[in-house]
Amino acid sequence: MSTHFGMELGDAQRATAAPPAPRPRARPLGAIGLLRALGNNPITIWTQCAYEEGVVVTRSIIGVTCMVSDPAAIRHVLVDNAGNYRKGVLQTRVLRPGLGNGLLTAEGESWRQQRRALAPSFTPRLIEGFQSAMADAAAGLVSRWEKLSPGSRVDVAREMPHVTLDILERTIFSEGLASEPKALVEAVSRYLDTLGRVHPFDALDLPAFLPRFGRKSGKDALGPFNVAIDKMIAQRRALLAQGRQGPRDLLALLLEAEAREGGLSSDEVRANVATFIAAGHETTANALTWCLFLLGFAPQWRERVEAEIDEVLGEGDLATYRLDRLVLTKAALEEALRLYPPAAVISRQPIEKDIVGGYEVDSRTRVVISPWVLHRHRRLWEAPDRFDPSRFLPPARSRIDRYAYMPFGAGPRLCIGAGFALQESVIVLAAILRRFRLDLVADHEVVPTQRVTLRPRGGLPMRLSPRR
Repeated sequence: MSTHFGMELGDAQRATAAPPAPRPRARPLGAIGLLRALGNNPITIWTQCAYEEGVVVTRSIIGVTCMVSDPAAIRHVLVDNAGNYRKGVLQTRVLRPGLGNGLLTAEGESWRQQRRALAPSFTPRLIEGFQSAMADAAAGLVSRWEKLSPGSRVDVAREMPHVTLDILERTIFSEGLASEPKALVEAVSRYLDTLGRVHPFDALDLPAFLPRFGRKSGKDALGPFNVAIDKMIAQRRALLAQGRQGPRDLLALLLEAEAREGGLSSDEVRANVATFIAAGHETTANALTWCLFLLGFAPQWRERVEAEIDEVLGEGDLATYRLDRLVLTKAALEEALRLYPPAAVISRQPIEKDIVGGYEVDSRTRVVISPWVLHRHRRLWEAPDRFDPSRFLPPARSRIDRYAYMPFGAGPRLCIGAGFALQESVIVLAAILRRFRLDLVADHEVVPTQRVTLRPRGGLPMRLSPRR
């Protein structure tokens, strides 16, 4: 089902080729095939109809699914009638073993309390103040790569999580992560590769007490991850118990919310630390990985981005420069988020009956909004499978429907860290592309694979060369 795009394609051929993606299916999968595809790579289950129709209702072994790609219907589910929808059971079952009942999985009043507690860490002014720390982390990556021999092969999918975790440590967990970053990155990766898979029992909504075989590696990975989180929280609590004032970072806000009457529980504090360490750095790392891949896939766009970075930044200090002038760099990132959205699916289940795009749904219906499908929908995008950053340049950018492009979700549950992620991504991209050129390698097939996030299967090796 996947299309292999040989890296032997010439630059002229790549200019009109589409980067790798599974071909839409002609017809729905049968029961066994569907369960197998959900476990291996859920983005491969969608039929051609899903990419062409606004709402598609299907019935299968996992129940009734209402696939929504019509922007007006999406707005109805995520905004206008959001109170009638809760997170999908399947999505929650995949996330909760590792992330607990944090902002990503909580519902109702618990979610509202957590959102209020975390919001002060992500104001535009505060995020802008992180620019220097983000630039320092990016400079650390550049410095490490400068020690490599020209033409060295680097796995971008393994490198990007390290720099995004470094940024997390320098900004919203500013006293450190209480663990070796490499160990944390590996633990998160193992968790996503195992517990992040859709298990057939979960897809069939079987009771949670039934064992999910094949997940031991992921559970083992959570051990050191959980130890690091507990140690971080314990160290900060000990500091506060001594009457000493720690940094005003995300952990401080969480502990203050815990101390308030009727505030967050200790489990909710812990769950949000886990969420931001695991999901927070992983999604941004994937966005950077896919953007670097796409610029290698389309060298004509890479040259234009390089030219903008050279003109705007020169040898200037990324810590103080106006990032809003990197218009094309940001457009390339946004186009990468369109083609390879880190969160490839959003699922909701109605609490009461509702009408979505003319179809009746009820509490037994799985309402699915897939950014993967939505961003490649034939009715919403011209040449949707092609990499074309000009979509996000003025004036074309203003013509994109708000609910046709949603790499960070939409409505009340819009990703709280969206501004943070965009800023750090532009900084890291600019730092890398100012110094290096990353080219594709001929012996590696790139296959986008959905776990909790959308990752390249088997990593993403690229050839590193200095630009100067």
